[in-house]
Amino acid sequence: MESGCESCKWHSYAERKPDSLISKLWRWHTKWCPGWKAYQEELAKRGEASGK
Repeated sequence: MESGCESCKWHSYAERKPDSLISKLWRWHTKWCPGWKAYQEELAKRGEASGK
């Protein structure tokens, strides 16, 4: 499964402005999002895990 997290507008905005409301919503969303979990697995396989 290929996730769209790397090109997600919310993800990039949250990275640029970590104290924003969008960033807080995005972090909450990653706790249950199956796409984010798949993205983290992809990164781990490539050896690029971000630890988020």
